[in-house]
Amino acid sequence: MPPIPIRPRATAENNGRITSPSLMNCAAGTRRDRMRPSPPRGPPVTAGDYHRLPREGLDTLVALLARRGWIVVGPVVRDGAIVLDEISGAGELPIGWTDEQDGGSYRLRRRDDEACFGHVVGPDSLKRFRLPPALTVFSARRGPDGEITMGRPEREPRRMAFLGVRSCDLHAMGILDGVLRSGAAPSASADETLIIAVQCGEAGGTCFCASMGTGPRAESGFDLALTEVIEDGEHWFAVEVGTPAGAELVGDLPVRPATAEESQEAALRPERAAAQMGRTLETGDLRDLLMGNLEHPRWEDVASRCLSCGNCTMACPTCFCVEIADTGDATGAEAGREQRWASCFTVDHAYLNGGSVRPTTHSRYRQWMTHKLSTWWDQFDTSGCVGCGRCITWCPVGIDITAEVAAIRASDERGGAS
Repeated sequence: MPPIPIRPRATAENNGRITSPSLMNCAAGTRRDRMRPSPPRGPPVTAGDYHRLPREGLDTLVALLARRGWIVVGPVVRDGAIVLDEISGAGELPIGWTDEQDGGSYRLRRRDDEACFGHVVGPDSLKRFRLPPALTVFSARRGPDGEITMGRPEREPRRMAFLGVRSCDLHAMGILDGVLRSGAAPSASADETLIIAVQCGEAGGTCFCASMGTGPRAESGFDLALTEVIEDGEHWFAVEVGTPAGAELVGDLPVRPATAEESQEAALRPERAAAQMGRTLETGDLRDLLMGNLEHPRWEDVASRCLSCGNCTMACPTCFCVEIADTGDATGAEAGREQRWASCFTVDHAYLNGGSVRPTTHSRYRQWMTHKLSTWWDQFDTSGCVGCGRCITWCPVGIDITAEVAAIRASDERGGAS
């Protein structure tokens, strides 16, 4: 086998520390293009450095990871959606399934082929593994003799291999990692991670990653990247290597160098997806647009439809709000303190002494959207949105962040219609 080209994993220094090599850092955006999260520093993967892996080689890959002690997490069909879960074989992937998404609508349907990754993103994301929905941060137990023991539960780091990660979620993980390193929310994960990305071959109905500069092609931040090709009765994967760990894996897989025609076919897949985006968002001067229209009547309009349910924040791969809750049992023998996901759409989230500073749906929706698209830049020097479209799909009433921005832009009160 000829030498495998290695694309070094991008890392970034932060106050003398180096980010985890398994998490792409997209937090270091530039202010020249404020609304596009910058791809990580480091050489991008060059289209054409492909190896061909037959369809059965995907089973080999999952088995190889398991033998080497990795816990493999990939997309599976469960409860009418495609979510992330541990898998023991490639047969557990959503083979032959796709998802149809629109505002407030998500449906699974059968494809006319046996694609393993013929879907886009579901309600789940890598956030759940980096910032767990519930985490015990302190516990106390009283023994039979009255002695009280206290402490924080310790968990051994795991070796997690994430299969099927999309470019938007790679960017989201990098953004969230920057947030956690800043101390804005405590992180719970010290797991060793391996990232096997999948290049998007088609876009979903609510995707707008092309507008945000976060996809559909992953250019860095992965150990391996797969492009699924089903053409002329053949089913195979084009494999790109991102790190030495990825190169080591490929060395034990049944691959061969891709031909020029195969490489071209693989490279065209994300380009086709970019042309199929279900939504678009004009990002020019977006930060100033929103901050200059804080009293725009559109906020009241969207508030009349918003249920303040918080679905958008729960599904968002970068939202990081948490709350602290005390727990205990009926006997008083055990007590604890938990960190749990929270949402800025709840009245209590903005509660200060004397009451909530955001008592209306109007103020809470405005807080969420202006933070995500505008003041996140001031706080973390990047946008908080990666264009995955989850907030649109999983809103019960189909509120569309791209439509709300377009409505404000159409009647910009800073200086008349734009």
